[in-house]
Amino acid sequence: MEKDVIIIGGGPSGLSTALHLTKIAPHLTNRILILEKEHYPRLKLCAGGLVADAEVILQRLGLDVREVPHVDASAAHFDFAGKGLKISVPGSHTIRVIRRNEFDHWLAKKAVNRGIEIKEDITVKKIIPDENGVTVETDQGNFRAQIVVGADGSNGITRRCVLPNSPVYTARVLEVITPNHPHRLAARDTSPKFSESGGGREGAYFDFFPVPDNIAGYTWDFPTQINGQPMRCWGIYDTNLLSDQNRPPLKKPLAEEMARHGFSLDDYELKGHPIRWYDPFNPVSVPRVLLVGDAVGADPIFGEGISMALGYGAVAAREISESIQRNEFSFSGYKRRLVRSALGQTLFARWLITQIIYPLKWRWFQILLWRILKPIVILVAWIFVLNWGKRIKI
Repeated sequence: MEKDVIIIGGGPSGLSTALHLTKIAPHLTNRILILEKEHYPRLKLCAGGLVADAEVILQRLGLDVREVPHVDASAAHFDFAGKGLKISVPGSHTIRVIRRNEFDHWLAKKAVNRGIEIKEDITVKKIIPDENGVTVETDQGNFRAQIVVGADGSNGITRRCVLPNSPVYTARVLEVITPNHPHRLAARDTSPKFSESGGGREGAYFDFFPVPDNIAGYTWDFPTQINGQPMRCWGIYDTNLLSDQNRPPLKKPLAEEMARHGFSLDDYELKGHPIRWYDPFNPVSVPRVLLVGDAVGADPIFGEGISMALGYGAVAAREISESIQRNEFSFSGYKRRLVRSALGQTLFARWLITQIIYPLKWRWFQILLWRILKPIVILVAWIFVLNWGKRIKI
């Protein structure tokens, strides 16, 4: 089978690439093929936080994410040891939390409804670009394409095949799902942040207290839902920037934070996964093959991936469309296009901020940052970190 564009991976970045291509170049719709190794709805470890930028991109594609089961967090709290700053949007939610199996399935159905072909349960084994196209070897035979998009995540086959020697910057993540309240009812009184209405802790919480112990990241606590039942999603993110220092086991600070609110980590199933984070010096393409989403890199500060994935799709679709028009597939300008885009600008800003806030690991600095310099932190976030979705070209 031969297509103009084969996309490896049916997650948000791959689906976004396909949906943006159908928007800007409708004639390519039936020339796009997505290869997905799992079957929807597929399990995916992810806290599931959607910021406003993700919703803006989806709206511009004519999609309403409110169709997906979700929980809205009215505020986001950025703390050090339980105290810090609060960000909220008057009259609206701050973070919309979805489950990735439901979100990805919904987005895939939207793509199929718009004429995009998806093949599920197919494993890609090798990607071989040549002067005339790309051969994709799978467990169900070979495919040919003019262009291949690697949207297969942090540990995907595409990057390993076409950029085997490029550096890897990988964060560690642990995640656990709990009920809204701890099993021991008395423990509810230990945390004033639990609502009496039964809604659990209000808002989404990020706490950077592990940084002085050389875990360059934060713990999180989000409201979520599973099959309509209110739950909490807890986790810990470590960029590994301080991996050369002595540090405790990753689950230790997570267990401490959960215990502070009456939960015992030992009572719940703990899962882990890596996240490749963005580095501006890494290559993002070779002739006839370009990368999107976590295959390039997620946000380094928080490991945020969904909004970034959707943004990568918009940038890549524009590059692909123009390459097909020119009949030139070197993708030599793709990195420049990415860097100059609103997405690239926020990724660079976040990478730069990451190099500052985590290596300066002293307790006094983290207190200064999250508790005392609140107006400055909010201003920097508003200008350099947020609101890029409105500026990205579609």
